[in-house]
Amino acid sequence: MDAALALAVNWLDEEIEREQQAEEYAARPGVWARDKLGEHLWSKQIDIAESVRDHRLTAVHSCHGSGKSFNASRLVCWWLDTHPPGEARVVTTAPTGDQVKAILWSEINGAWVKAEARGTKFIGRINETDWKLGKQLVAFGRKPSDYNPHAFQGIHAKYVLVVIDEACGVTKQFWTAAMSIATGEHCRILAIGNPDDPGSHFARVCQAGSRWNTIHISTFDTPNFTGEEVPDDLKPMLVGQSYVDEMREEFGETSPTYISKVLGEFPNEAEDGVVRLSAVRACHAERENKRPLDEQVPIELGIDMGAGGDETVIRERRGMVVGRRWGFREKDPVKATAKLLEIIQQVKPAAVKIDSIGIGWGIAGTLREKGLKGEHQAVIIPVNVSEATTEPGKFPRLRSEIWWRIGRQLSEDRAWDLSELEEKDREQLVTQLTAPKYSIDAAGRIVVEPKEETKKRLGCSPDDADALNLAFYTPTGGAEQFMDWLREYAAA
Repeated sequence: MDAALALAVNWLDEEIEREQQAEEYAARPGVWARDKLGEHLWSKQIDIAESVRDHRLTAVHSCHGSGKSFNASRLVCWWLDTHPPGEARVVTTAPTGDQVKAILWSEINGAWVKAEARGTKFIGRINETDWKLGKQLVAFGRKPSDYNPHAFQGIHAKYVLVVIDEACGVTKQFWTAAMSIATGEHCRILAIGNPDDPGSHFARVCQAGSRWNTIHISTFDTPNFTGEEVPDDLKPMLVGQSYVDEMREEFGETSPTYISKVLGEFPNEAEDGVVRLSAVRACHAERENKRPLDEQVPIELGIDMGAGGDETVIRERRGMVVGRRWGFREKDPVKATAKLLEIIQQVKPAAVKIDSIGIGWGIAGTLREKGLKGEHQAVIIPVNVSEATTEPGKFPRLRSEIWWRIGRQLSEDRAWDLSELEEKDREQLVTQLTAPKYSIDAAGRIVVEPKEETKKRLGCSPDDADALNLAFYTPTGGAEQFMDWLREYAAA
C-alpha cells in the first residue's frame, strides 16, 4: 500500500470514528458530558437529558438544590454540539434578566470555559447571553418582556430547543410563543423549575394527562439521600440533610414552602383557605426596577403585639409595596414602647395601626401621648380585632373582616407587591398568609378561625401576616377620624 492510499484509509477510519462518536454523543448525553467537560450527570439529570432527546415536551418540577439549572445549561451546550452546525437553535428564558444571565447563562459560560480548557472547544463564540456562529445567532437568553411574541415567528431551524428556566414565573404568553417556534418533529421544549405556584401554567403542564413528559425530583431522590454513587466534589453541590432540617424547623412539613422546595411537589390550594397560595405567589413577580417614589406612599406600619412569649412584629407598607420587617420579644411594656418609638421615628410613617388587645392598648395610648409631645408625627390607631365589625351581616368580628378584606382581597387583586422581600422573609410570610382557614356560619357570615387554631396547626403564631394585614388596614373614617380625636384631645 502506497503512502497516499495509507493516508486515505487512515482519514476514512478517523472519519468513521468521528461519526460513530458523534452518534454516541447525540444518543448518550451523559457520555458527552463526561468526555467533553469531564463532568458527571447523576441519574435524574440523565433522565432529563434523555427525555429531551426522545420527547418534544419535557417538564421538570424539582426540589431546591438538585442541579436543575446546571443540567439545563449542559443540555444547551449538548444540543448545539451534537447537531449539524447552523441547523440548530436554542432560545432560553427565565422570569427576569438577572435570572437569565446570573443563573442559566452563567452556567453555559462556565461550560464553555471548561471545554476550551480541556481542548474540546465548542463551535462559535459566546458572551453573557448570546452564542454566535459567524454572524449567525444560534443561541440566546432573554426575559419574556424582551420579546414581542410575534418575533418568534422569524426563528426557523430544523433543530430548535427552547429552555424555560424557573418555569413557575414565566407567563402563559411566552409558553404560547415557545410552542409556535418548536413545531417541527426534531424540536424540543424543556420547562424546569421549583413548583411554587399551583396556579401557574407550569403547574398545568405538569398535571397527569398533559402532553408533556413530566419528571419529578424530590430532595429524597437526590444522591445525598439515596446513596447513589457520585464524585466527591459533586456531593456538596447538591441538597443535603441540613437544608431539610432547616426548612422543616423554619416552615413546617405541611407548609407550601417545604412541599415545593423540599418535596418538589406543587402545594395544593386549600379550599377553605382565606388566602389562596396561587394568588399570593402572583404578588411577588420579580421586577426589573423598583417602583418610583410617587407610587410608594402612604408609608404606614402595622404592629402585632407579642403575647405569651410570641414575637412583636412590625410590618411596613409603602403604597402597595410590602416593605421592611422588625421583630423583638419584650415583656416589659415600657421597653417595648421605647423600641416601637425608635422604629416610628426612623420610618416616619403617616399612620401606625397597632393590635390593641392586651398590652397593646396601653402602648397605643403611650405612643399617642408621645406624638402629642412632638416625639413623632404618626397617627396612632389602636385596632381591637375581637370587636364587632361594621358589616355584621357579613362578618361576626373585625378579625374576620380584616383577613377577608385585606388578606384575601388584596392578594386576589394581585395588589400587594412582594418583590422587594428577601426569599426567607417572603416564604415565611407566604406560609403564614396561607395558613388561616375560614367557614360560613349559620347566618351566612364569613368566620376566619381564631388565631390560636392557626397557631396549633402552623406550629407558630402568624404574627407576620397579622402585622401585614394591619399595615394595609384602614378603619372606618380613615386616619382623619383619629386626627380629629387628637385635635380634640390636644385642645382639652
